[in-house]
Amino acid sequence: MSITNQNIEELIALCKENNQKAQFEIYNRYSKAMYNVAYRIVKDEHFAQDVMQEGFLKAFTKINDYKQEVAFGAWLKKIIVNYSIDFYKKNNSFHVEDLSKSLYKIEEDDSFFSEKIDLNSLKVKQVLDTILGLKDNYRMVLTLFFIEGYDQEEICEILKISYANCRTTLSRAKESLRKKLEEI
Repeated sequence: MSITNQNIEELIALCKENNQKAQFEIYNRYSKAMYNVAYRIVKDEHFAQDVMQEGFLKAFTKINDYKQEVAFGAWLKKIIVNYSIDFYKKNNSFHVEDLSKSLYKIEEDDSFFSEKIDLNSLKVKQVLDTILGLKDNYRMVLTLFFIEGYDQEEICEILKISYANCRTTLSRAKESLRKKLEEI
């Protein structure tokens, strides 16, 4: 059977035996999605490519740690997300605000988009571009929450922030995004 016709479990088994053809096939299957994940975090095409490559190398060296408790794509995505965030923090002045030192009011508002925003005329690219234009900690939290699908507890763990800080940052980020979308 050809490598390209094998399912992911068979490919992973071959990768555990250091089969380069299986590694290349997994890379081909997942590289575009993992590049998009990295790009949304590091905001640079070339760095995203580098981060993705390094993430795949890390995944292949740690492939024996993959216990199939989650889908392989989810396991790989977590590696890429963590590597992207580490890269971004190291190469940019990303600072999470310590919101515990300031007073704030959080209002849970399920009506994220107001009537002032015409959702039918908004395009996905406009929303993504607007998110990219937000300040770093807002962009990072919104990307992890809305695009990558992490819940608040996972975001706290990834960014190493408190739950209250995460909630507040997410709330403020949504409000900032809403205001910017109203201007479009």
